[in-house]
Amino acid sequence: MSTILHGGTDSGPAVLHDFSTNANPLPPPGSLVEALQAADRRRYPDPQYRRLREHLAAAHGVEPAQVLPTAGGAEAIRRISLAALLLGLREVWVLEPGFGDYAAAALALGLTLRRYAKVAELLDAPKSEALVWICEPCNPTGASLGSEALEAISAGAALTVVDRAYEPLRLSGAGPLIPSRCWQLHCPNKALGHTGVRAAYLLAPSDASPLHQKLSQKLNDLASSWVLSTEGQVLLLQWQRPEIQAWLAESREQLRSWGQQQRQMLADLGWQQEDSCTPFWLASPPQALPDLRGHGIKLRDASSFGLPGWMRIATLPPSSQLALQKVIQA
Repeated sequence: MSTILHGGTDSGPAVLHDFSTNANPLPPPGSLVEALQAADRRRYPDPQYRRLREHLAAAHGVEPAQVLPTAGGAEAIRRISLAALLLGLREVWVLEPGFGDYAAAALALGLTLRRYAKVAELLDAPKSEALVWICEPCNPTGASLGSEALEAISAGAALTVVDRAYEPLRLSGAGPLIPSRCWQLHCPNKALGHTGVRAAYLLAPSDASPLHQKLSQKLNDLASSWVLSTEGQVLLLQWQRPEIQAWLAESREQLRSWGQQQRQMLADLGWQQEDSCTPFWLASPPQALPDLRGHGIKLRDASSFGLPGWMRIATLPPSSQLALQKVIQA
C-alpha cells in the first residue's frame, strides 16, 4: 500500500469541501457520464487499443504507434522509470518541490535521485545517462517553465518526459512548445473530474532516435494485458470530442472567476499566496489552522513537498469557500 501523500480521498472522515485535490470541481458533462455508464463491461477491450490509439493519434497529429495507453499517470511514471533502468539509465532528475511519484519510482528501483529547484541547476549537469521529469504546469506550485526552459532542460538529457496532466486546466498564459525530443504524459481524468477512472497515455517523440525506439518497445513489453479498463478506454475516446472540449473551455472560465474570489477571501484573512497559472496554488496561513476535518474540510499540507507551513489549495465553488472562511474566522 502506497505511503506517498496525495490530495483527494483518504481514510479520514467524509470530506464535504475538498480543497486538497487538483481535479476539476465542476459537474462533468452529461455526455461523458452517459458514455461511461454505457461502457460494455462484459467483454475485454481490444488489448492493442487500436481504435483508441488511432483516435488519439489523429487528435495530436502523430502516428498511432506513438500513442501508448497507461493505467493512469502514476502507472505511466512507474513503467517509464523501469524501462529507463532496463535501457541502462542510472539517474533521475526531479523538480523540487514537485510531484512525489517521480522520486518514489526512482528510489524503488535504486536509481540515483537528483533534485533541481531551478533550471540553471540542470544546464551544466551531465544528463547523458539520466531520465529528466518536467511537470508543466507544475504540481504543487502551478508555475509554468515556458518554451525556452523546456528546451534548455531537455538538451543533453538521455530521456525527458513532460507531464502535462494540468495543461488542460491552465487558466493563464499560453502552453509552452514541447521539444521534439521529449516524451509527453497526458492524464485527462483530472481535467474531466474523474480521477477514479485510471486512464492516461504517453506520446512518444516524433524524433525517433534509437533510444526512443527501444523505449517504446520496452514500454509495450512491460505493459500488462488490458492495461486500460473499459471505462478508461471510453474516457480517453471522449476526451477530444468537440462538446467535451467546449465544456472544458467553459469550466476554465468558471474556475478563473471562482479562483479570483477565493484568492481575495484568503487575502482578507491574511494568507500569503503564490502566483499560479492553474486552479491550485500555494498559500500560507498567518497562524495555525483550526481542526478542519471535523468540519468536513480538507486542505493539502505541503510539508511533504518540502514546504512546511504552506498549503496547496484548489479552487472550489463559493459555497465551499464560505465554509472554509467561517471555520477559520470562528
